[in-house]
Amino acid sequence: MASESTLLDRPRHLAVPASPLDWPTLADAFEAACLLRCTPPPPPAGTGRRRPAGPRPPGTAEFNREDAALRMRQLLGRLDIPVRHEQTVGGLRRRYELHQLRVPPEHQATYVALLEAGWRQGRRELLGGLVPGASAPRRAWRARLAAAAWRSALLAGGRHVRRHILGVRLADRELAAVLVRGAALLDVPALLRPGAGCLVVSVADGPDRDRILDSTALAPAVRPTG
Repeated sequence: MASESTLLDRPRHLAVPASPLDWPTLADAFEAACLLRCTPPPPPAGTGRRRPAGPRPPGTAEFNREDAALRMRQLLGRLDIPVRHEQTVGGLRRRYELHQLRVPPEHQATYVALLEAGWRQGRRELLGGLVPGASAPRRAWRARLAAAAWRSALLAGGRHVRRHILGVRLADRELAAVLVRGAALLDVPALLRPGAGCLVVSVADGPDRDRILDSTALAPAVRPTG
């Protein structure tokens, strides 16, 4: 079995927190990690091309939707991690936006450690199965983690919407598995199938789609000033 991929090319001396994150911190760190896993690595500076898949520059995330970038910035703010938001507009006939978030070097170790810990702990909660006799709060938080994973995919993944389904396109197999399990925790059956160079996770239109959208709904994002 292949070893679990890391979110970032973190320094070897950096230790992921040994103690479990508390539930509110876990929910924010896990959602931020899922947002990051939805996105490909950014292109090298000064080029207009995507670079091949590989280690992501530490402290950098790039989104092509402002609402995804704003959500990431909100989550990092709650985790006490400052970030600089830069926006680029390009294209001729078809205009596009790129939103790049950069964490200052002095905060990158904390950023990497929190997102690594959030992903590992959140993934384990969703894929590991519920321990018999688990408390009601733990059940509720697992549902929140499931909703956070789907929210991230809908914001930052590739939308795959047809009249009969709501779906997302992903390159990350582990995140796709988390979405399928997360949908089950939200009482929604999800399908996983291969797409053109990606994986497609989808739920049926109607009550299943409405349940996912209701679970992931947020207030409209507002871009912070300054």
